[in-house]
Amino acid sequence: MSGGAPLAASFSNIGVADRAQVGGKGASLGEMARAGIRVPDGFVITTAAFEGFMSGIDAEGRIRGSIEALAADDLIAISRAAELARERIVSAPMPENISAVIRSGYAALCGAGGELPVAVRSSATAEDSSDASFAGLQETYLWVVGVEAVLRAVRDCWASLYSAESVSYRLRFHLPEQGLAMGVVVQCMVNPRCSGVMFTRSPLTGDRSVIAIESSWGLGSAVVSGVVTPDKYIVNKVTSEIVKRTVSHKTVAHVPDPAGDGVREIAVADDRRDVACLEEAELSELVRLGLRIEGHYGCPQDIEWALAPDVRGVERLFVLQSRPETIWANRKPEAAAAPKATAFAHVFDMFGGKTDRKPVP
Repeated sequence: MSGGAPLAASFSNIGVADRAQVGGKGASLGEMARAGIRVPDGFVITTAAFEGFMSGIDAEGRIRGSIEALAADDLIAISRAAELARERIVSAPMPENISAVIRSGYAALCGAGGELPVAVRSSATAEDSSDASFAGLQETYLWVVGVEAVLRAVRDCWASLYSAESVSYRLRFHLPEQGLAMGVVVQCMVNPRCSGVMFTRSPLTGDRSVIAIESSWGLGSAVVSGVVTPDKYIVNKVTSEIVKRTVSHKTVAHVPDPAGDGVREIAVADDRRDVACLEEAELSELVRLGLRIEGHYGCPQDIEWALAPDVRGVERLFVLQSRPETIWANRKPEAAAAPKATAFAHVFDMFGGKTDRKPVP
């Protein structure tokens, strides 16, 4: 993305270098789209739109200043300041120039298909980086239908930058408020048969030789929110061998609300509850995709995916999000064993402190 400060940008025009303009999630989606990885089509309302909106309601920067002055352990003050900030954002009118860009972008996504459902997703500039993860701290709205609903969801995403949890996180990790901004992704929804998450290293042990995959019926929000126990696979990266397979008892699924009001939870049919969501070929395709994405970014990834019909009705594998894995990436490597004063002391420890051998004087 180049020149000026556009209020919106399509995925085809952005990449990881544009994080400051579109936020972490938007930058990653654009990067993958440009690399030929299948992501649902969409655009990003840029941080310039957010800054323009905030300048209109808080030209003197008092919201950011009040938050920077808070103590990280004063949860009552954090909650109060965060609530006041959100109230100012959601109650303020949307500037006409920003509203026009959002309306135009949504209309372009819908084309001649009427008002299509979209996901409206927060994309903060400090989000999804290799040294900090805001995952779950800002809002995502699924199955949003109609331009007025999209406009409300965009403003709610902006406001979620000032949730008590997000503010508390930034204070604990000493992340500055100045320069922090919010892009918002508006992306076509897919209606998946199954979906889930994939880690290109073990989230439990940090082992980089395996890929861990979780899957369940319906929308991935059921897996991410923890309302269902998903099927689980551990696959060797080199041999593609399935090291471990667990088919879970899946009693519920998230599906689109037919009334066009977000997502609802339904019971899974009895004959599908103990059936694996993924076939062998689909699992193999996921593994290849995970390796490709990790290779593109050069580090282990945390990926959200879905198996869903494309515009022609053909079931395809879509990537909904990819971000650097942060749990193990930020851990300091531990020494295999504490150093000993002498070689004999090390051998002595190996025998549990019991040996007839004596040190040579």
